[in-house]
Amino acid sequence: MRMSRWRSVCAASALALATSFATAHAGPEDDTLRAAMAEEILNLDYNYTTKREYIILAQLTDATLFNIDPETQEVNPSIATGYEWVDDMTLDVTLRDDVKFHDGSTLTPEDVAYTYNWIASPESESNATGVVERWLDNAEVTGPDTVRFHLKSVYPLVIRDMANRIMIRKDGTYNEGGEIDRDAMSSDLIGTGPYRVVSFEPGTELVLERFDDYFGEAPEIGNVVVRNIPDVGTQQAELMSGGIDWMFKVPLDLAESLGATPMASHLSGPDLRVGFLVLDAGGYTDPDGPLTNVLVRRAVNHALNTEEMAEFLIGGSAEAIHTACHPAQFGCDQAAVAYPYDPEKAKALLAEAGYPDGFPLELWAYRDKAAAEAIASDLTKVGIDVTLRYVKLESLNQARAAREIPAYFGTWGSGGTADTAAIARIHFSGQSDRDMSGDGDLAELVLSAEQTSDQEERKAIYSDAIGKIADEALWAPLFSYSANYLVSPELDFPLDPDGLPRLQNASWK
Repeated sequence: MRMSRWRSVCAASALALATSFATAHAGPEDDTLRAAMAEEILNLDYNYTTKREYIILAQLTDATLFNIDPETQEVNPSIATGYEWVDDMTLDVTLRDDVKFHDGSTLTPEDVAYTYNWIASPESESNATGVVERWLDNAEVTGPDTVRFHLKSVYPLVIRDMANRIMIRKDGTYNEGGEIDRDAMSSDLIGTGPYRVVSFEPGTELVLERFDDYFGEAPEIGNVVVRNIPDVGTQQAELMSGGIDWMFKVPLDLAESLGATPMASHLSGPDLRVGFLVLDAGGYTDPDGPLTNVLVRRAVNHALNTEEMAEFLIGGSAEAIHTACHPAQFGCDQAAVAYPYDPEKAKALLAEAGYPDGFPLELWAYRDKAAAEAIASDLTKVGIDVTLRYVKLESLNQARAAREIPAYFGTWGSGGTADTAAIARIHFSGQSDRDMSGDGDLAELVLSAEQTSDQEERKAIYSDAIGKIADEALWAPLFSYSANYLVSPELDFPLDPDGLPRLQNASWK
């Protein structure tokens, strides 16, 4: 009841505030979609950035060799028209001959080979280097429309990587004349995507216009303006006054209250981000610590009321999960064992493990404070003496790298990739400090899924891995996230199942 009254008050306040603005929504009139982002936009080159905001912008301004269909997860042609495996270590990619850069020049095989060789080179210091360095030896031009990729090792997921990350640049972009310039495309971006940069004021505003020579399907909206507006309240006021047409990462209460007025539409869609509790099963902080005992880890899982957390603390389309991956991801087998909320069962398992009075536990977290507090509360209720350390992400990362964290509440978005590989490699392959399982056999199993191109075999391997993680309770999976948007009532903004916002697919109603 109190929540309902709060939302009613918010709706009334929002409507009252809206009537104080005289400016009408102007988007359709000048065919300009105005979007707000709280995070500062400082670099337009996605080869040198990582955040979700930069992925959204890259979808507007750039193109990759292949695309992944968010509905089917099938790989489709983009700049490339197709590919052929010469052998397990050699891949030939055929290119379109009508791809134009935003400066009017035609893309060539030399541009593609240069881009991949540069990104794979240690001197590039690119944020995308990790995607290709594990498999790419070199790329070479083999014809007027073909590039050959020589691999370091067998890696069947090359096409998936090509569809997810590397943005093609003109030959010599980053080291023209022998001088390295990693910021060459940070402001004056020359891409191949559906929109070209008109102007960019870092941290303030980006102006884009539809690129008439784009090789793909042209977007319906002619112009996109992205404004940096750090304060959500200011974004709200701008939306109601017609200053912006789109905002994302909207707090659920605000999305529901303002969405209940005529001034905005609330859209809630899936997000591949999941929340989870990582437990020091490997004994990195204490070789004989309680969390090295599988009964204790199972008790932790039973102690957490994940359904209520998902419904009341995350909201929207969020759901409780029981696997160490998002249910929508390829290979995320939902047949894995689940631990339903059962505090009494948790207490019994703790007693069986030799901890009838619980034990002290330092729990780290860096986001979603209400959820972190709920986790701590649930664990406390079964007798675990929790000290919650709520810190900035950088501090958590440093402490985890130093192996000083026995348990932490983390999240992972998989970069919008609906494949268990995107979460399993990072957290269970033994190649990152995020892997606190200490399980070498599990790491070998996870990595083996990347050594076969047989999709059914990959699915079976991930099924085994996810099953093992669940059975050993190496994690306490919590919930999926929900993506909440507020948009102009005049804007049609489709939501994709992978949770990645694609502004290029928007249109006016």
